[in-house]
Amino acid sequence: MKKIAILLSMAFALGMVCSCNHAGDEHADEHEHHHDAEQYTAYGAEFELFAEAEPFVVGQESKVAAHLTRLSNFKPLDSTQVKISLVVGGETITQTVDSPVQPGIYKCTFTPTKAGCGQLRVEIMQPGGVSVVCHPHVHVVADHDVLHEHEHDHHHHAHTPSNAITFTKEQSWKIAFATDTLRLQPFGSVIKTAAQVLPSQGDEREASATASGVVVFTNPNLVEGTPVKAGQQLFVIESHGMADNNMSVRLQEATANFTVAKAEYERKQQLANDKIVSQSELQRAKARYETAKAAYDNLKGNFSQKGAVVRAPISGYVQRIQVTNGGYVEAGSPVVTVSQNRDLFVRAEVQPRYFSQLNGIESVNLLVPGDDHVYTLSELNGSLVSFAKTTDLNCPLVPVTFRVRNQGNLLSGSFVTLYITTRSDRQALAIPNTGIVEEMGNYFVFVQLTPESFEKRMVTLGATDGRATEILSGVKAGERVVTRGASMVRLAQSGASLDPHAGHVH
Repeated sequence: MKKIAILLSMAFALGMVCSCNHAGDEHADEHEHHHDAEQYTAYGAEFELFAEAEPFVVGQESKVAAHLTRLSNFKPLDSTQVKISLVVGGETITQTVDSPVQPGIYKCTFTPTKAGCGQLRVEIMQPGGVSVVCHPHVHVVADHDVLHEHEHDHHHHAHTPSNAITFTKEQSWKIAFATDTLRLQPFGSVIKTAAQVLPSQGDEREASATASGVVVFTNPNLVEGTPVKAGQQLFVIESHGMADNNMSVRLQEATANFTVAKAEYERKQQLANDKIVSQSELQRAKARYETAKAAYDNLKGNFSQKGAVVRAPISGYVQRIQVTNGGYVEAGSPVVTVSQNRDLFVRAEVQPRYFSQLNGIESVNLLVPGDDHVYTLSELNGSLVSFAKTTDLNCPLVPVTFRVRNQGNLLSGSFVTLYITTRSDRQALAIPNTGIVEEMGNYFVFVQLTPESFEKRMVTLGATDGRATEILSGVKAGERVVTRGASMVRLAQSGASLDPHAGHVH
């Protein structure tokens, strides 16, 4: 019995201690209530402002962290002076921050003196002038009691989707990232078709044999794709030992004829000066001399002692070699084709039902197999050349030809995919393809809740022009979505979740 009494006494004492500690914890929680950071987002002509601030209370210091992103490339503002102002009730408190604590993040503190609804204003000092971004709705409360009411109302009305994804500004600054506001825009009918890349007139030249004979390669490493310069010697056509068209014999004859004609012309010039021969006889001697000289110069420039010389007609790349080393060729036969691979034709064939739309071509996008970049016709300095006005039984399709300037990724003879957009009065929502992700046959976009929080939204896709795709359902005009870097946001979805209230102001 004595042992039981002792055990009961110890249990009672232990219960009293736990009760006191629990009461102390509740008391401590009551005095250490955590206030969520306020978040403000605004867009100017050149910058995005995403600010996180401790609640603004009259007489109390509040820390502010302003994230400034350039809308031109969605990279952080790295080093320039900014002025951050809190404007409430006609009173303006301004803090000048000379440089960011890290690229894109500017920090300051405010101690408001008036309660009410005001604005948070940021002025960025740039070489070309001042750029302003302003958030028009900032609340300053009189005391903590009003703050608690404000937070209660805010949490009552606020709704955060269960699939919200945290993707911080520091993360987005490190990748190719962008967002944009959805708006209705013209989106015409799209004709998707295959097209072939062809050399344009003048971009490709063919060299022919100037004599009959045996072809000898000047450069044994001459193959298709070899770069050449205009006038560069490519082949020699040997004809010595042949009974007909022996170039060595022809060159010797031309040299002899030129030498004789030159001497005769010079002799008659002297006789004409002494009035011994007539001017008409002198003119005939001059004509014979010039004819012999032209024949001699032609043979000397295009033939050597070994034979006729074949030179590159233009600078470019060897596209085709139509002879073999040691093979026989007739005079006038093509031996090599040289292409500059610079000005090209892109030729597509579309179905006749699109014929009426071809007069209203608005834009053309070109996709090269193996290249993620989709080129616009303007990027390639291209234009519409023509489209056929008739068809026949052998080819019932309508040829459409565009001229483009090669940017280095187009190969003559290869095939590409064309997206031909024609004029239309239809308005649609469209998102760049870099803002769409696919999972198990479904398509999603990421709708921005704040610049650091995104909602994954399933959408229904319509037509695509190769660069952007029409969205039929799932989003609406006015919502801001990720337009570049969506795949990285999707990866963040599967990562460890972050505390949505863990801001940058602490």
